Amino acid sequence: MHYLNLVAKLGGAGESPARANMLEYRRRLPHFQPDDAYLFVTWRLWGSLPVCRQRAIYPSPGHAFAATDRVLDRQCSGPLWLKDRRIADLVAQAIQIGEGDKRLYELCSWVVMPNHVHVLIQPRADLPVITRWLKGSTARGANHLLERTGQPFWQDESYDHWARDAKEFVRICRYIEGNPVTAGLASSAELWPWSSACSR
Repeated sequence: MHYLNLVAKLGGAGESPARANMLEYRRRLPHFQPDDAYLFVTWRLWGSLPVCRQRAIYPSPGHAFAATDRVLDRQCSGPLWLKDRRIADLVAQAIQIGEGDKRLYELCSWVVMPNHVHVLIQPRADLPVITRWLKGSTARGANHLLERTGQPFWQDESYDHWARDAKEFVRICRYIEGNPVTAGLASSAELWPWSSACSR
């Protein structure tokens, strides 16, 4: 389903999804999953960010995410396994299987970048179940294709943010599908083969 058709499900631009029941879980970062919310989830390859001795301080988690995503988009070193067409295809197929065969979520938009992945989903299962399946199945398949054993593929932690209203939902979809253009990998979103923009 095209993401603009999903905006009506969110109501008007000023309305938020129901927050009465909200799953919270913690790893290094707190994660919140409101019932019936659309979640923007990002995960990256193991070792894809340089280890910094001093961590920058940002005014909000959103600012920190945007800065990290810019660094990932500019990376020329570190693992870029998702540039390998076989690996990118594997991850793209898994994302779509998660919606279709597994019925873990409703998939709104997605993109596979050289060292990270963005998805916007409405979960039908708890987010830890979804990310465990997506990251676990793709890590096994990718490591097999790359002939790697006993090495991590994905970073343990992922970033998630729930779309508060229809306006933010549309902004996130455009951000996800426009990421290859912003990173200089494609002249238009539709030309990047590993995204919802191309698959439409």
